[in-house]
Amino acid sequence: MSTTKPVVVYGVSGYTGRLICEYLRELGVPFVAAGRDAERVQAVVDKIPGIETADYEVIGVENDAEALAAAFEGAKVICNTAGPFIKFGPEVVEAALKIGAHYTDTTGEQDWVLHARETWGAAFAETGLLLSPGIAHMYTVSEIAANIALEGGGYDTLDILVLWKGLPTFASTQTIFTILKANWYYLEQNKLVEWDHTSRYDVTVPGYHEMAIAVPWGGMSHPIWFESDPRVGNVRAIGGVLNRAVMEGVGQTVQMFEDQIRPLDPAAQEKALGDIAASLQADMPPRENPRLNRSVDSVHASGPLRRSHVVIHGNSNYKQTGLLQAFAAFSLIQEAPRRVGFASACQAFGHEELLGQLRAFGLVAAPVITRS
Repeated sequence: MSTTKPVVVYGVSGYTGRLICEYLRELGVPFVAAGRDAERVQAVVDKIPGIETADYEVIGVENDAEALAAAFEGAKVICNTAGPFIKFGPEVVEAALKIGAHYTDTTGEQDWVLHARETWGAAFAETGLLLSPGIAHMYTVSEIAANIALEGGGYDTLDILVLWKGLPTFASTQTIFTILKANWYYLEQNKLVEWDHTSRYDVTVPGYHEMAIAVPWGGMSHPIWFESDPRVGNVRAIGGVLNRAVMEGVGQTVQMFEDQIRPLDPAAQEKALGDIAASLQADMPPRENPRLNRSVDSVHASGPLRRSHVVIHGNSNYKQTGLLQAFAAFSLIQEAPRRVGFASACQAFGHEELLGQLRAFGLVAAPVITRS
């Protein structure tokens, strides 16, 4: 079993996988929509607007490296949305490496990003392939803003804030609870320093007369991406949803985990967190409405004598993720990335190109830039 389609989207029975397929259709990219249950995948794909004009196939395959490699042989890119990635990602990465395909995913798990870099980064680089975990709104759009903020040089610190309006998907909820078990890091003087899991901040929301609550959100990907970047030595990234009640609940859950669940053995931790996650969000959220689902990515860059602030206002953050993944695949089937091996979206494709795509599809506004 193999495919003639250049792109595989794995995990299409979920919300984000469907959106990636939608944008691949719009970009005219043939694709395989895959998941463990072919009937569930087909049911999701059938609801994609205009799917009758797409060049695609649906397959079911177990999350086993050999089975995945056999099913995806012939593809050039695997876009993985089947998280939590620390649990289900290794088999997909191994399959990509085996068949010589680039690998991207939508992870929000900092421990997975670190694990992927240390475990497979060198192997992907040696074979001229891209390993890019975390191409998603919550990480890539703020990375775009960070790169704009750093233009001109003279900075050494990034202070990153990501906020959005909406409901997390089932997979996102599972990820949120999975990362509670991991250590979280920020970058301080070029060294990774562990966060206090119970940290929370009242933050001013650019463009709004309100305060929001933000948390380290598992550390986020930015400290890892910028760890070896000579432009900066300090990176902190925090985020959350623009709903104080929800974020109050997040804080209470983190404290409950520290008090009640962390003392348990790993198997008991896994079960307790899975039960909580399923009870909070077991269904697919409604399709995003740009009038309701807004995003704000705010980055301050600072140095001894320089300051800059970049804000990117957007809408439909899951659609942003779908487009970013689809464009990454579209680019990779036509030309080599700017960097092979472990690399972020901006390192692989360029922040200006990614911003241009998001603006072309009406998902973000022009960045608001202030420098002093």
